[in-house]
Amino acid sequence: MWHHQFVETNRIRLHCVTQGDGPLVVLLHGFPEFWYSWRYQIPALAQHFRVVVPDLRGYNDSDKPDSGYDLATLTADIQGLIQTLGYGRAHVIGHDWGGAIAWNFAQQFPQSLERLAILSAPHPQRFLPYLARNLDQLQRSWYLFAFQIPGLPEWVIQNNLQEFVQNVFRGLAVRKGVFTQENTRMYEAALQKPGAIAAALSYYRQFLSPMTWIKGWGSATPPITAPTLVLWGDEDAVLSRSLAEDLRRVVSASFQLKFVPNCGHWIQQEAPQTVNRELLAFLLSPTTS
Repeated sequence: MWHHQFVETNRIRLHCVTQGDGPLVVLLHGFPEFWYSWRYQIPALAQHFRVVVPDLRGYNDSDKPDSGYDLATLTADIQGLIQTLGYGRAHVIGHDWGGAIAWNFAQQFPQSLERLAILSAPHPQRFLPYLARNLDQLQRSWYLFAFQIPGLPEWVIQNNLQEFVQNVFRGLAVRKGVFTQENTRMYEAALQKPGAIAAALSYYRQFLSPMTWIKGWGSATPPITAPTLVLWGDEDAVLSRSLAEDLRRVVSASFQLKFVPNCGHWIQQEAPQTVNRELLAFLLSPTTS
């Protein structure tokens, strides 16, 4: 069974769920989730690996500082986590915002990365220019701009939390039955913790800050040198399919892109058996092609 522990990293304390022994696998969740979104993957991967699943900075039981929600700091949190656990390298798997952090990790700390797996997450440096020129994705990403309004999104979510969680998870899922009342209550409870909603929104506010645009626009994207697997819900309502097809350009190592049929944005929860099978095949294969 998995265990709960706290790990000090990058001057904050992250709550983590861990299970298994062996090479390290780190699973990074997205918005508005926490470690629980990987509940189907933890025991499957723990048969072969030491699996560590943090609540990202600001989420659930991890520290919720006022700052540090920029991609560089979030990535340093994960590098520090790996080092504190006594590992030099790890397999890193990320979904949604966790995927953005994983992409950035692969570029910032290539020496610490074994293999990279991405679930429904665009490359952050390529996403901003894509958003600016693609009307379809701009319409899908309307919430990015709504979240920029100071104070209002926090108030709306806090006062309509049950409805918000239902709309986000069931509304963006194709296989809606996976989000039972019990499951959605878990996400509600995590978001009810003081400071959690504001922290989660800070990811988006940092990402769309003028400084991020200035730094990211037109800058070179260092190629990913680790073997990479991308899994993408074939009916993802949040992210355009062409975003996934563009990802091959940023990887110089072996690259696999697989669309999961009849699946929305919450890929590891909607299609856990498929995701587990693909992740294990990727991580355990002697070479990737």
